[in-house]
Amino acid sequence: MHNPQSAKHRKGAGRQVSLQLEAKRPPSYTDWMKLRVDSPEGKAIYSHRMSVVEPVFGNIATKKRLIRFSLRGRRKVQGQWQLYCLVHNIEKLANYGQYG
Repeated sequence: MHNPQSAKHRKGAGRQVSLQLEAKRPPSYTDWMKLRVDSPEGKAIYSHRMSVVEPVFGNIATKKRLIRFSLRGRRKVQGQWQLYCLVHNIEKLANYGQYG
């Protein structure tokens, strides 16, 4: 909670959320990914995300000013995202070797 003191007037000291999952349900894709990411190999791979993937999102958000999509609908948003990625990759190709 942002302000745990705000829950003092209720019964108890704060809010708690509990989820009870069925013990017999098959594992979901989310469960599978949690196991993969939490493994030692997954942690090593995922730690590289900050240096590989996040700068791309930062460049598209700040330099190309894609803060939110201007279109609605999955197909239109997918097309808009692919155009931004295309421009990003063309810039990478155009600037390849200039900074080394």
